[in-house]
Amino acid sequence: MSESESEKKELTMVKDNNNDEMTKNFINEIEKLLEKKITNEDEQKIAQAIELAKIAYEGLYRKSGEPFISHPLEVAKIVASLKLDIESIIAAILHDAIEDSNGKVTYEMIEKQFGHDIALIVDGVTKVSRINAPVGNIEQRKKLETIQKMLFAMAEDIRVIFVKLADRLHNMRTIDFVEDVEKKKYKALETLEVYAPIAHKLGINVIKSELEDLSFKVLHYDEYQKIKQMIAQKKVEREERLKIYIQQLETALQEHNIKAKVEGRYKHYYSIWKKMIQKGKDFNELYDLMGLRAIVNDVTSCYTTIGIVHNLWVPLPGRFKDYIAAPKSNGYRSIHTTVITQFGEPLEVQIRDYQMHEEAEYGLIAHWAYKEGEPTVDIKQKWILRLAEWRKELSQGYASLDDLKKELQMSEVFVLTPKGEIIHLPYGATPIDFAYAVHTEIGHHFAGAKVNGKIVPIDYQLNNGDVVEIIVNKSSPGPSLDWLRYAKSPRTKAKIKRFFKEKEKEQLIERGKDVLRRIAKKLNISIEELLEKPEIKKYQTAHQIDEEEFIIRLGDKTLTQDDLLSILGIKEQQKKKTQTKKKKSTGSLVIVDGLEGLEILFAKCCNPIPGDKIVGVASKRGLVIHRSNCANVVNLGNDRKFLAVWRADINAQFNVLVKIELDRKERVPDLLSKAMKKKVEIRNFKFEIISDDYVIISLNVNVQSLEELEEIMKFFKSFPGIRKVVRS
Repeated sequence: MSESESEKKELTMVKDNNNDEMTKNFINEIEKLLEKKITNEDEQKIAQAIELAKIAYEGLYRKSGEPFISHPLEVAKIVASLKLDIESIIAAILHDAIEDSNGKVTYEMIEKQFGHDIALIVDGVTKVSRINAPVGNIEQRKKLETIQKMLFAMAEDIRVIFVKLADRLHNMRTIDFVEDVEKKKYKALETLEVYAPIAHKLGINVIKSELEDLSFKVLHYDEYQKIKQMIAQKKVEREERLKIYIQQLETALQEHNIKAKVEGRYKHYYSIWKKMIQKGKDFNELYDLMGLRAIVNDVTSCYTTIGIVHNLWVPLPGRFKDYIAAPKSNGYRSIHTTVITQFGEPLEVQIRDYQMHEEAEYGLIAHWAYKEGEPTVDIKQKWILRLAEWRKELSQGYASLDDLKKELQMSEVFVLTPKGEIIHLPYGATPIDFAYAVHTEIGHHFAGAKVNGKIVPIDYQLNNGDVVEIIVNKSSPGPSLDWLRYAKSPRTKAKIKRFFKEKEKEQLIERGKDVLRRIAKKLNISIEELLEKPEIKKYQTAHQIDEEEFIIRLGDKTLTQDDLLSILGIKEQQKKKTQTKKKKSTGSLVIVDGLEGLEILFAKCCNPIPGDKIVGVASKRGLVIHRSNCANVVNLGNDRKFLAVWRADINAQFNVLVKIELDRKERVPDLLSKAMKKKVEIRNFKFEIISDDYVIISLNVNVQSLEELEEIMKFFKSFPGIRKVVRS
C-alpha cells in the first residue's frame, strides 16, 4: 500500500469515527429530550436516517455557514422535545431530503428503507414546504388554491403538521442569517398569519408563543426592542415580587396538605405588544405581565387551590374563568383568576393538574406523545377531519381564505345545550350559529330560539354560559338568505351557502353542460369524449374535485369558457365584440351577499341596469333587485335588504323608460327618426299632448349599461326644443 493510500485510509477512518461519534451524541440527546431510553432497533433506524440524510445534503450549507444537515438534526431535536414518536423524529431528519437532494433521495427509497408512514410524513412536509402560503395582497383565487394544497398535505397525517411546525421554528430561530430583507419579512409574516395560528388552534402553546415572538422581532424590530428594554428595566423588581408570591402560595398550600409545583410565568413580547395595540394602553398600564401557575395532582385539588388563593389574596370581580368545567375548543383546561396582592397590584393565577399542564403546553401533541403510546381514533381524527373540512369548504367556494384566518384566530364564547353539552362559537355568535353548530339540519329548520328560558331575536349576541334551546320547524323549506346577515361563524355561512348551491345544483349542471357542448362542438367530439380528455382529468386531480363538481363550476362560472379552453391548451382567436339579445338567466347577472346563480327578479318600479348601485330586497315574490335610491326601498329595514353587485362580465339588454318633454308635437317624428339613425333601440313609445307647445314622449329603450343610457339621454338633450329628459 502506498503512503498516500495509507493516509487516505487513515483520514477515512477518522471521518467515520467522527460520524459515529456525532450519531451517538445525537441519539443521547434524543433520549434526554424524550426522557426515555430508546430501543436498539430504533437507534439503528435513526443512525440509518442520518446516513441517508448525509447523502441527501452532501455539499449543502446553510446561510450561517453550517453544513445543511445541522438543520434537520435540530428539527428532529425539537420534535423529540415535544415527546413525539420515533417515526416523527426520523421523518424530521429526512424532511428536506426529497426536496434538496437533487434526486439522490426519493420517496420510494425512504418508503423502502423506513416504511410507508415515514415516507408519507416526509412527502407531506415536502408538499407544504413547496407552498408559498398566501399572505399580504395576493390575488384571491391563488390564495384559495395554495391554502387548499397546504391543508390537503397536512390532512394526510397529522404528524406532518408537527414536523412542519418544528421545521418552521428552527428556521425562525436562525432567520437572522437570511440577508434578503423581503424574503425574511415574507417568512415572518407567513409564520405569524399561518403557522402560529395553526399551532394555537392545535393548542401547542410552546411553539405558538416562540413563533409569534420571533416573527414580531423581524416585522416590528423597533417595537420588539422597546418592549424588551422596558421589561428589562423592572426585571429585578418583578422577580423579587414573584419570589414572594410563590413562597406565600407554597406555604398556604402546604398548610392544607396540597402537593403542588408553583412557578412564575411571564407574558411573551408579542402578546404584550398586541395587547397594547388592541387595548390602546401604555406599557405601564398592563398589569398581567407576570403571573403564577400552580400545578397540582388532580381536579379536586384544583378547586381546593382556588379557594386557598382567594383566601390569601382578594379576587378581582369578573376575572374568574373555569376552563376545566368548560374547556376551550382546542382542549385547553385550567382555572384562571386575578387577585389583588398585598402590594396593591393585580396578579393572574392559573391552576391546573399535570395532565392539563401537558395539554396546555403541547395541545394535541400531548395525546400523541411517545410515552402515551397510540392515541385514540377520536383524537387522531378530530383535527384531520377539521382540516379536511376546511379544505372542502375552500375548494367548493363556500368559505374564503379570510374565513379560514378568522376561524384560526377568532375569540370564542361557550354556550350550553339544555342537556349541558358545551358548544364553542366565535365571539359575537347568534342563535343561528348555535343551531348549525348542533346539527346542519337543525340549522336549516331553525324557527326561533330561547336563551336561559326566554325567547330571543335571531340577532341576539350569545354570552358565555348561556343555555340555548332551538325551536325547530320541520315543515320549513330551509334557510333564508337573510340569515347570512346574522351568522357570525364562517362555518354557519358556509352551510347556508351550500344549501342554496345544492338547491340550484341541477340548473348549474345544465349550464355547465351547455358550456361543454359549445366546446365539444368546436372540437367535433361528444361531451363524454371531452370530459375524458387527459387535460381535464389532470385538472380534476390537481384540484381534488370529481366530474360533477367540475361541471358545476362551469355552471356557476367559477370556471369560465376561456378557463376551459386554457385547460385544454386551446388559444381562441380574438373575438369580435358584438351586442347580443340572447337572454341570460337573471341569476347570472347579479351577485347577492356573495352568492351567484340565485333566482331573482328586477323591480319594475326603478328598472335597475348595470352601473346602477343596487340592493336585493326579500319580498313575497322572492328576491327583487332595486336601485339603491329607489323610493320603495330607502325606508325598508335592513333585515329585508341584501348587499348586491353586478357581475363584471354582463352582456345582456335591459329595458329602460325615458321621458322627454318637447316644445311642439310636430318635432316628434323628426326626433324618432334621428334616434333610429343613432341606432337607439326603441321597443315602443307613446306621447301625450299637454298643450300646443308642450308634449311628453315616453320611450322604452334597450341598453346594456348605465353608461349607454347616459349617452342616449345626452343625445336627446341636444335635440332642438327639448325641455327635459329624465329616466323614469
